[in-house]
Amino acid sequence: MLNYNSLHCLPSSEELPNSEDTPVDNEIQDLIPSLLKATLALVWLDRWDWYFGVNMGIYYDPEKPAIVPDGFLSVGVKRFVDGDLRLSYVLWEEENPPIIAIEVASPKHLGEYSTKKEVYAEMGILYYVVYNPFRRKNPALEVYRLEDGEYFLMSGNPIWLPEIGLGIGRERGLYQGIAREWLYWYDNQKRRLLTPEELIFVAQEKANVEERQRLEAEERVKMLENRLKALGFEPETIV
Repeated sequence: MLNYNSLHCLPSSEELPNSEDTPVDNEIQDLIPSLLKATLALVWLDRWDWYFGVNMGIYYDPEKPAIVPDGFLSVGVKRFVDGDLRLSYVLWEEENPPIIAIEVASPKHLGEYSTKKEVYAEMGILYYVVYNPFRRKNPALEVYRLEDGEYFLMSGNPIWLPEIGLGIGRERGLYQGIAREWLYWYDNQKRRLLTPEELIFVAQEKANVEERQRLEAEERVKMLENRLKALGFEPETIV
């Protein structure tokens, strides 16, 4: 009997379109998920079972076009596929839906609270994050958890995501020289994880402090040597 595998009839990631013709509406739709991805790459430096996509198409149905979240995270998948980068994220190849999808809303509201939300629930994405910096009356950050096929709003800032082992929240900070509110990862003590830029700054400050301490120590030694010489002692002869 001939064994039939329907997956062999589906298009692969190499055959599917891997870019979206519609550009993002504002720069933060790229910067916010990029910040989260860059921070995660340091936190999970030694892990190879995760993938974070930024403005990448997710193919969830061979009969439908890809949906393109601003950012998404999958765990339990290969960091790289055959040692190379992904062209797109194809569910019938990955066999693992993302665990979190992130949308940075635009003033136009392109389905973040309706159609996209429904599709992510259909895909089984556990957490759905919507950040709307243009909101004034309602919270700018909303985090939903999928329960029985329906998303329920979670409360708090930051919000702990136990399946990921991280929290996500918002606060004002500096990224790429831009001072504004950003989304960040947090640990289980609600401490914000530093971005790569901040870690570089901290390391540089530490190096500067150590250099100042070294110079000050050398100056104290020199002053002591001069005092000893003034008293008629040669520092080299003192043991």
